[in-house]
Amino acid sequence: MRYHVAVHSRTWAREFVELLLVVVIFTLFVRTFVVAHINVPTPSMDPAVMVGDHILVNRFVYASHWDTPLHRLLPYRAPELGDVVTFSQPDRPRRMLIKRVVALPGDTVALAEKRLLRDGLPVAEPWVKHVDPGVWPNDPSTPPSRRSRDTMAALQVPPGHVFCLGDNRDESLDSRFFGPVPMATVRGRALLIYWSFEREPSNGEWQGAGRGARHLLDVAFNFFSKTRWERQFKLVR
Repeated sequence: MRYHVAVHSRTWAREFVELLLVVVIFTLFVRTFVVAHINVPTPSMDPAVMVGDHILVNRFVYASHWDTPLHRLLPYRAPELGDVVTFSQPDRPRRMLIKRVVALPGDTVALAEKRLLRDGLPVAEPWVKHVDPGVWPNDPSTPPSRRSRDTMAALQVPPGHVFCLGDNRDESLDSRFFGPVPMATVRGRALLIYWSFEREPSNGEWQGAGRGARHLLDVAFNFFSKTRWERQFKLVR
């Protein structure tokens, strides 16, 4: 009888470990190939995406540039104009950004006094907002970083790249400053907001354990009052 109980206990423990391994492997698979999540720290995509939005990202939708047997089995498509995507900043690969695709490979894109031009024609952008009504002059006396915000010479998007801008156009670090985004760095398409919590903007960089601890306490004490319930499960458009 004791022998039977011991064998039964070992069998139960083995089944538990096997189940745990399956769950871990499945979770890693989903996070790596199917869906990821990001926490938005900056207002560059406001109002479509706000500071404190937690977003699910569809990772396999653009899988055509990942040449593996798995990705060839998944449904995918090329990026489209208006898609909100997440990607690694080209000149700082450890920083993840979220922006909107405004030009595709082969398109010629330019900015004239804040107005976006694609192939020489003005582009209707109902989602864009400008918090600064002023326009930096396009002359040598204006620092390049400021001049690029409102004016940009015509540029053709190279193959395998997309041109991405933030909706909050005057407060966005985007392709105006670091150029077209390689598709190989695109993580996926922003899908929906699964949680939104009011918080102060940051630059997205690690700012120490103290700030992280304060945020956790803020969530613990103000979860219900600072959660934006109206944004729960809202699709990102």
